[in-house]
Amino acid sequence: MNAADLGLGLPVEVPSTALFTDQYELTMLQSALRGGTADRRSVFEVFTRRLPEGRRYGVVAGTGRVLDAIENFRFDPAVLAFLRERDVVDEATLAWLADYRFGGDVWGYPEGEVYFPGSPVLRVEGSFAECVLLETVILSILNHDSAIAAAASRMSAAAGGRGLIEMGARRTHELAAVAAARAAYVGGFDSTSDLAAGFRYGIPTVGTSAHAFILLHDTERDAFRVQVEALGRGTTLLVDTYDVAEAVRTAVEVAGPGLGAVRIDSGDLLLVAHRVRQQLDALGARDTRIVVTSDLDEYAIASLAAAPVDAYGVGTQLVTGSGHPTCSMVYKLVARAESADPAAPLRPVAKKSLGGKASTGGRKWAARRVDADGVAEAEVVGTGPVPPQLLDRQVQVRLVKAGEVVAREPLAAARDRHVAARASLPLSAVQLSRGEPVLPTESVS
Repeated sequence: MNAADLGLGLPVEVPSTALFTDQYELTMLQSALRGGTADRRSVFEVFTRRLPEGRRYGVVAGTGRVLDAIENFRFDPAVLAFLRERDVVDEATLAWLADYRFGGDVWGYPEGEVYFPGSPVLRVEGSFAECVLLETVILSILNHDSAIAAAASRMSAAAGGRGLIEMGARRTHELAAVAAARAAYVGGFDSTSDLAAGFRYGIPTVGTSAHAFILLHDTERDAFRVQVEALGRGTTLLVDTYDVAEAVRTAVEVAGPGLGAVRIDSGDLLLVAHRVRQQLDALGARDTRIVVTSDLDEYAIASLAAAPVDAYGVGTQLVTGSGHPTCSMVYKLVARAESADPAAPLRPVAKKSLGGKASTGGRKWAARRVDADGVAEAEVVGTGPVPPQLLDRQVQVRLVKAGEVVAREPLAAARDRHVAARASLPLSAVQLSRGEPVLPTESVS
């Protein structure tokens, strides 16, 4: 992890990512070394053949984590000892791995950008040996993070500018929770309850109390009083442990009209929110905000558009991609040299198979064509020269040059980019009704 990515100037030691891979990456390497093809210049691309059913666009997330993973892809003595003990590869391959450092180039869609079927989201170029090893870790990161970011983006659109809190740490693996909070922030969420995500990535963190804190005390009033004394009148009080109306009344009596917020975690949220807003206003707490939680997804958030809600807390549905926990991205060899000679020309290669799993060969560029009003109208993907009218509309940027990361950026930049990218799409992109991708993907050669 690069300290700059934290936004905090704090060093975070990250172990080697070399074993975040499948064994066949290493056995392919051994065979290629034995066969003399390992040094052939190669081009791999990451793309998806289709979006999850009903989704109108995808969101690229995890790019910063991919760059970290590439930098930390090192076969240290402990890793090499493990591979030797398990007899995964032979000694010649272990010797090659001991000196592994990715020295190629990576191009890709910048983080926060949107993508569509066939979009070359990431392009990795170098020798076959150095590129093939990165397949699994790259796909692991991009498939997970992009799925979370896409769900977050839909929820953000449904929220219409109201606050969004990521709170899914207890609903997923502890490390996945940190990555999910990061991806959710890229997709439009404002804060997280996960302190590890706040520490690692500088994401704003929030949190006050759960029902257990209320139940700990002899009365709800005692619980509210202690919380206000400890955290101040701007705190958020949970009001649905017993009787909501009584809790709201007690909350305002304890904290006064300057109470920061109340949280509702159960019941008919639309109805309860209206009643709570009326009660708060009647008690003089007109500036007290209402936060709702309770198994929300983008559809539930949209259904609360008419409710007097100020912020939503989302957990399970967010960290599971709202029903689509992966983007089905793949990492395919699309071009390779005919020999190890650095001057050997690249030749397009492609898988041909049944079941819709064929791929298109050749190193690809991507551009987004817009109409006269600046609204995107097509994703254009090609292998030949870029048409002059699309030169300034290309989507890919250089991320790694000769093994060195050249495009690291603050997480806030990816978040802002997504806002702009989504705004550039046709209005139908944010409709929650099922439909086809909002932009067609056009192939040119």
